[in-house]
Order: sequence, then C-alpha cells, then structure tokens
Amino acid sequence: MSQEQLPEEFEPLNRIAIKAMLWLNGLAHLIIGLALATSVIMFTWLFFLDVKEAAYAHNLVHGFLRALGTLMLLWSISALISAEIRYLRGHKLLVETFIEVVLVMFLRKLIVLPVQDATPTYEEIGIWLAGAFIMGLVYILIRLADKTGPR
Repeated sequence: MSQEQLPEEFEPLNRIAIKAMLWLNGLAHLIIGLALATSVIMFTWLFFLDVKEAAYAHNLVHGFLRALGTLMLLWSISALISAEIRYLRGHKLLVETFIEVVLVMFLRKLIVLPVQDATPTYEEIGIWLAGAFIMGLVYILIRLADKTGPR
C-alpha cells in the first residue's frame, strides 16, 4: 500500500511508526556490529590457540590446516564488518560480499576436510568442490554484471 493510499488521519501515526522502525533498525545494526567485533576477538583467540596446538602436535600440517581454517573464518567476519561499515555510511549492501563469504566458507571446508575426524567420502568431496565451483561462477557473473551494467 503506497503512502497516497493511506487516509490523511494516519499520517502522524505513520511518521511515528517509521521513526520507531528506523531506531529499531539502528539498534539492530549496533548489536550486529558488537557481535561481529566480539567474533573477531573470539576467532583471533581461536587462531592463536590453533597455532599453539599445531606447534605441539605430532602432525604440523594438520595443525596448520586447522589454523588456516580458523583464519578463513576471521576473513569472512572481516568481509561482513566491511559490508556493515559501508551500509552504515549510507551505501547499499552488495550481494557480492555475501557471495564472497559463502565462497570462503566453501574453500575453508575444502581445506579442513582432510583433517576432520571422519574421513570424507568422494561424494562429499565432490559436493563441496561443485558448490565452490558454482559459487565461484556466481561471483564472477556478478562482478562482470557490475562492470558492464549502468552506473
């Protein structure tokens, strides 16, 4: 329903509702920002624990891959923080940011797959590879569309 379809008597109530929703949205973004900041601290701590554990582990490669997987989680959080900052500065949320985060999660899974407790099946590896490939194609298509589209 458009603004013109509302009766004139509802205009003050409509303004109050919009202001309340803007405040609520601002509060939500503040909470999102604090949660992202907290996750940076937590993943950084986890990364250093993984590095420490890798140093004492019998298999340095496994420990390194686990630490790299944690670092990729931190990278994803950093991308989300950058998107949140751009949004709070008045820019649009870019869908490519979320595609990038999903792509990093696929790549992270492929990196930590060999060091997980259960040995992955060929089907599981194939599914993760196919998903990463498809997300890579989607990312490339979105980037190409941004370059060729009107500005």
